[in-house]
Amino acid sequence: MRRADRLYQITLFLRSRSLTTARWLAQTLGVSERTIYRDIADLLCTGLDIEGEAGVGYRLRQRNELPPLSFGAAELDALRLGCRLVAQCADPSLVLAARQALARIEVALQDAGQHLPETAIFVPASDEMASLPALALLREAIARRLLVHFAYTRADGTDSERRVQPLGLFYWGNGWTMVGWCDLRNDYRQFRLDRMLSLVLTDQPFVQVSGRNLSDYFRREGIPADCFR
Repeated sequence: MRRADRLYQITLFLRSRSLTTARWLAQTLGVSERTIYRDIADLLCTGLDIEGEAGVGYRLRQRNELPPLSFGAAELDALRLGCRLVAQCADPSLVLAARQALARIEVALQDAGQHLPETAIFVPASDEMASLPALALLREAIARRLLVHFAYTRADGTDSERRVQPLGLFYWGNGWTMVGWCDLRNDYRQFRLDRMLSLVLTDQPFVQVSGRNLSDYFRREGIPADCFR
């Protein structure tokens, strides 16, 4: 994360929480407490009205105005549930993004005279998401349209080497799969992330052409366009 982005996120968290410790900020943003102390000092120099001290916590005395925002009770439950689901099934960068988005929403709600109540809907912690490192790398590959290379073990135990144009990632409740165009099979294939080994993001770009993109895959498989929305 760029330093400017980190300072912005610290400001959002300070706005959305009654008291925020340097330790919590450091753990959430993936930096040291010393870095947070320096960031707080720099934010104070910009004129941001922060009160508190190291070892106790920080909060903002005043809040700047944000555009008004209003949600119903069910919508607020959905937002909190979504954030908790992401925390259990996604890679660390998406988890952080979900928390940051929720902090933004909390700030906007507070400025509009609302609050984000604690939901009674919970998501149990899971240790089964061993494929998360692959998820982060594949998200990057899809965004940058770069080929990936990996070793793959099929359900019958057969091992192979694959070079794939990654097209889409799908979460099924108990694991992730990736749909892509497989050079070995010269066709679409679906791969389980937990069966991938030695995943490498190459520097070779690919172009999504007709017959090798996600929309054509959905059409061929008879999957409605809005099935996963």
